Amino acid sequence: MRVLVLYAHPVETSFHAALHARVVAALNAAGHEVDDCDLYAEGFNPVLSREERLNYHNTAVNRAPVQTYVDRLLAAEALVLCFPVWCFGLPAILKGWFDRVLMPGVAFDISDPANVKPALTHLKKIAAFTTYGRPRWMAFFMGDPPRKVITRYLRALTGGTRVGYHAYYHMNVATPESLRRHLDRIDALMRRF
Repeated sequence: MRVLVLYAHPVETSFHAALHARVVAALNAAGHEVDDCDLYAEGFNPVLSREERLNYHNTAVNRAPVQTYVDRLLAAEALVLCFPVWCFGLPAILKGWFDRVLMPGVAFDISDPANVKPALTHLKKIAAFTTYGRPRWMAFFMGDPPRKVITRYLRALTGGTRVGYHAYYHMNVATPESLRRHLDRIDALMRRF
């Protein structure tokens, strides 16, 4: 299966870098064709420009500024996201990718504005691997926006593809052993993906 991995963390020595490496290695070991998109390493610009916003609904021209990312998304059969949760939200670079790439004519069909249809129906699987600095109860109390964006919004854009959301909570008190167990769990999940 062709899998697009979206990775959003700026520090190469972080736990997230290890998590991302484990995801990619396990997918490769399972025989998948992996398109590893490291948004920071690729210098992705997350800012939706004035011109892009003005052309947002014009499906004849809206994808031009991010065509390579659109092509990569449309070529994928599955999507895997690796990102930390910061301030109970997506990292700005990943949110910007959503803003700039998940647009009309790519992620949804607005030819009938009263009946918007999903356009990412080619995605058969979605998984997200994330970390939170705070405990699960705090994320729940805050409404857990990242979980909703991934499990509800992305699912809606695919027409109902099942989404796996795998979070490690309370990174601030993590132990080396608990992190190792989490990486092993991720490895197992991706080998069965």
